[in-house]
Amino acid sequence: MSERLRNRTALVTGSTSNIGQAIAEAFAAEGAHVIVSGRNRDRGARVVEGIRAAGGRADFLAADLDGGAEASRSLAERARETLGGRIDILVNNAGIYPAPGTADTDETTFDQVYGVNVKAPFFLTAAVVPAMADSGGGVIINLGSWIARLGVPRGALYSSTKGAMETLTRAWAAEFAPLGVRVNAVSPGVILPPAPVGDEPSPGEVMMKGTPAGGVGTPAAIAAAVLWLASDEAAFVHGTVVDVDGGRTGVAVIAA
Repeated sequence: MSERLRNRTALVTGSTSNIGQAIAEAFAAEGAHVIVSGRNRDRGARVVEGIRAAGGRADFLAADLDGGAEASRSLAERARETLGGRIDILVNNAGIYPAPGTADTDETTFDQVYGVNVKAPFFLTAAVVPAMADSGGGVIINLGSWIARLGVPRGALYSSTKGAMETLTRAWAAEFAPLGVRVNAVSPGVILPPAPVGDEPSPGEVMMKGTPAGGVGTPAAIAAAVLWLASDEAAFVHGTVVDVDGGRTGVAVIAA
């Protein structure tokens, strides 16, 4: 590896599995000291163990980012302490995906999804940026989603939260640039399911037929884009949402 993140520190939320885990592992492989964060201590410990076994630096901090400002502030403070006083990179990855139809969504579910997907990263970013700026600047990367811009029959609640995060990306880029903090987002497409279920293709695999990629992506593909945005190679990139979706949103899909 080229150690693009040598001597950097990073906090990755929701990084005990899937995309978040891939991001944490990619950051550590490039020299960063990474905070792996999530609700599941056992999974977090396994991710940290794997990173350390590969020669990287990582620590786990348990956090249930439910949208409460105090939970976000607590994680920011604990992460700074663990990382030696500064956070250079924040990746707002944690999210949940209940997908009831609109008429079937109750207020509790609505508040929960917005709490985890929007309020928690909003207040975590608010808690991280001042100290990040005092340390000379940093990078924030949000995770959006392809369905924030391409409607599907279900998932209106989730897609609206990801639309909010992509809007916050642009707003924060303008707000925090004078402080030396660069903000961008990655919009993942359909990502390989954790494990196949039966012989039939998943709905996601069906949706990717006829796209330029022709199939689903992997967590590693998303991690590579996030790594680039976190590195100095993307120093001139501000307020941008990078689509990593196999061409799903940008190219006409031709039915097979």
